[in-house]
Parts: sequence; C-alpha cells; structure tokens
Amino acid sequence: MSDVVNFIWHVLRDALLMFWEVWWALVLGFAISAVVQAWVPRDRVSRALGSSGPGPVARATGLGAASSSCSYAAVAIGRSLFVKGASAVSALSFQFASTNLVWELGVVLWVLIGWQFTVAEYLGGLVMILLMALLLRLFVSRRLEERAREHAERTPSGGHDHGPAASTGGWRERLLSADAWTPVAGNFRTDVQMLWKEITVGFLLAGVAAQLSNSFFTALFLTHAPQPIPTLENVIVGPVIAVLSFVCSIGNVPLAAVLWSGGISFAGVLSFLFADLIVLPIVAIYRKYYGTAFAARIVALMFVTMVLAALLVDGVFSLLGAIPSGPRPTRADVFGSVQVDYKLVLNLIGLAVFGALMGLSLRRGAGMHAHAHH
Repeated sequence: MSDVVNFIWHVLRDALLMFWEVWWALVLGFAISAVVQAWVPRDRVSRALGSSGPGPVARATGLGAASSSCSYAAVAIGRSLFVKGASAVSALSFQFASTNLVWELGVVLWVLIGWQFTVAEYLGGLVMILLMALLLRLFVSRRLEERAREHAERTPSGGHDHGPAASTGGWRERLLSADAWTPVAGNFRTDVQMLWKEITVGFLLAGVAAQLSNSFFTALFLTHAPQPIPTLENVIVGPVIAVLSFVCSIGNVPLAAVLWSGGISFAGVLSFLFADLIVLPIVAIYRKYYGTAFAARIVALMFVTMVLAALLVDGVFSLLGAIPSGPRPTRADVFGSVQVDYKLVLNLIGLAVFGALMGLSLRRGAGMHAHAHH
C-alpha cells in the first residue's frame, strides 16, 4: 500500500513541479491569444476562405494562428467555417494553424525543452499546411468534400466557438478601456475553461511517465540502430503515443519533454506534437461532423502530413546543425524545482494577470459567453 501512495505522491509532485516551470508562460500565451481573438476583426472571414487557392489558405492560416490552441475548439470552428462555405483546404489549414502556430504552445515549448523545438513546431505547422494543400485531392474528391459539407450542415456543432472579435477604436484606446478588455477577459476565461482538463491530464501523464525507468523508453524508441531507421521508427511511434494519450495541443508539451528526456529523436518529438488533431476523441468528432468516409480520409491525410513534416523539418535542422546535441535534459531538469528566483517573480506576475482577467470576466459578465458555449 505504501508503494502505491509513494507512487501517487511522486506523480503529483512532478506534475506540480512542471506546472510551476510553465505557469507564467501559459498565462502569457493565453492572454496574448485572448487579445488577438478579441481585437482582430474576423467578420467576412468565411466569404474570404471559399476557394482553395493560396490567398484563402494564407488567410485561414493567419486566422488559426490568432485563435485558441484547443484542438477541440479548432475542430469546431473549422466545421463552422466549412459549413459557411470555406473550402476543406481552408478549414483544415485553420485547424493546423490553430494547434501548431499559437503563442502559448511556442512559449511553453521554449521554457521546457528549448527554442529549437519552438522554431521547429512553427516551421512544421507551415510545412503541414503546405503538404495538406498539395495532397488533399489524392485523399478527398470534390464530390466527397461536398457530401461532407452537407453532412456537417445537418450536424449540430459541439459548441467550442468563441464570440466575435470586437473591432472598434485604436490600439491605444483599447489598452486603456475596461470595455475593450471585457471581451479579452471573456476569451481568456473561455480558453482556460476549455483547456484546463487537457492541461491537467497532460501534466499528470508527464508525472506518470517520469516514474518510468529509462529502460522503458529504450525499449519504446530505437536509438542505436543505423540511421535513418531510428528516425523513421520514432516519427511513427510519436503520433501513436499522442493518439493513445488523448491529450490535446498544449497538454502534449509536458509529455513531449519527458519523451525527449527519455531518448526519442527530434523528429519523433515533432510528430508527437503534431498529432493532437488525430487523437481518438477528435476522430470520433470528425466522424460525427462529416461522415465516416471523409473522416477516415482526412485522418489518413493528417497522419501522412504529420510524419512527412516531422521528417522534412528534422532534415532542415540537421543540415543547419540546429538539432539540440549533447546530453539530454534529465528528469530533474525537465521538472525543475521551486526556488526564490526569476521564475518565482514571473509566476507571481502570471498569477496577478490570471486573477485580473478572470475577475474582470466574472465582474462584467464577460463570462456569460463562456457559459453560452458549454
């Protein structure tokens, strides 16, 4: 019995230590995301995303990068864009951008395992969108796309949409206006409410993984075979772990840090991070929204683009000599410790920002739209 209690204690301790490492970065990312969602106008978006040319895909990518990092929200908003006339390429570009090109993901990656992963994540997100745009017609015919649109029109949304962006006044007036900050606070609270379960599960899974021996990871990842066998094996295993862990977007980052510490390749970490749009609950949502045939094809398309993007970015980083070398971070490095240092100051500032935005959303009724979508 004491062994079980000891195990649970170590899992919780490591999960909380990792949370301490990234709390300020999470709050900063969510706050920036909430400001962009509230202050960047999004009207006329669907009309602008109707065709599958470079323009609509670029606009969908920009809109996704400016939105929430929740995989479930990305899928729901992607569906609403698709129903309003956006092409499948534009809707999927939005989803990829929303889960790979957002602020909070990059900041937390940088803090936990280094700037190389942040740059590779953003570059990989763009590569995936390009590959998906090029390969879509191999997987999905125009006829099937239209059938999927009709299916989506008949299916109610899962309800993860955000309120419309406010676009009145200049930046200076907005910064000083409580009214302008109200939708920011509402979006911040909505994102926190949508994602706290995924983030908590992500930290707990990382805490569990931290208790596994190094031999577990050595067995899971080929590390000593001649190249390119380990890289190819890792980019397949990475998405499989992501699919089975059920965690979305930013919740994947703590587990990615443990996998990197455990010996997975650079490409393997990337394919693991990219795979948050094909976790099993989201595959079930695709099937509900679009029907089985379209769902199966876009999941296959996504898997192929994730693996290829991870290999391509890994290749670019290899040529540039930018893949992190030298000793991997130990578990102690990944999970950190609580000390009186700059992190304490940043975390206290994060707590103040969190309290101010949550307080404003509750006090001024901005939380109403958060509840309206749940």
